[in-house]
Amino acid sequence: MAQQATPVRRARLGRALGPEPTAVSGVVLLLPGGDETSARRPSPMMATASVRALGRRLTRAGRAEGLVTHVVHYRVRGWNGSEAHLAADASWAADEIVRRYGDVPVCLAGIDMGGRAALRAGGHPAVNSVLALAPWLPEDDVAAPPEPVKQLAGRRVLIVHGTNDERTDPELSFRLAARAKKANRGICRFEVHSDGHALHQHRHEVLALAEDFVLGALFRHSFSRPVEDAFAAPPPLGLRMPLAAGFGQSLRR
Repeated sequence: MAQQATPVRRARLGRALGPEPTAVSGVVLLLPGGDETSARRPSPMMATASVRALGRRLTRAGRAEGLVTHVVHYRVRGWNGSEAHLAADASWAADEIVRRYGDVPVCLAGIDMGGRAALRAGGHPAVNSVLALAPWLPEDDVAAPPEPVKQLAGRRVLIVHGTNDERTDPELSFRLAARAKKANRGICRFEVHSDGHALHQHRHEVLALAEDFVLGALFRHSFSRPVEDAFAAPPPLGLRMPLAAGFGQSLRR
């Protein structure tokens, strides 16, 4: 009896969050967290839960502009070393956006290991911006090449990290941002003082910051003053910007 072939796992896009606009003029791809090593298939419900609040906020804020937001469902949960599965799936998703919607700007917005995937896949031609929240990054290793940053040239990049993050070291995201800033002035990084990995303590401020950045990057809105200052400030100031309590309550655009 012939043995059945094992089905090939494929990445896929979740349904658009909220009503899809008649004319799409910008897309956010939400990249959930993952594991350092795993061949297991991710749980769709768990993946969506990790980025749901961000997706809802961005969908509401950008609806009038023609924004569409999709969650990327990975093939497997793990990054898996040089395979970099999550980054490959992010690149596939950007290709799929071009196929569906044509030449529209894309923002890769990732959390945890999804933040690493967003940064790594940021060089895709359709991507004009990257949002990385508490990105998981590898420890420095003299035997391995550093995490690449050249692909981020020409993109707007915002990294947000809690100073009390015990899962992903905020110092590693600062070092990556400092290397990237040498070739790309369009990168900034905000520190959420006393907050942990999930950024729950200052959730409203973090979501407001993400909204401000995404609308500015995709639709050329003016960034709020703190974001403009962070982009303009030389290192390390623009890479250690404190996220002020109450951010978003009275943004000046």
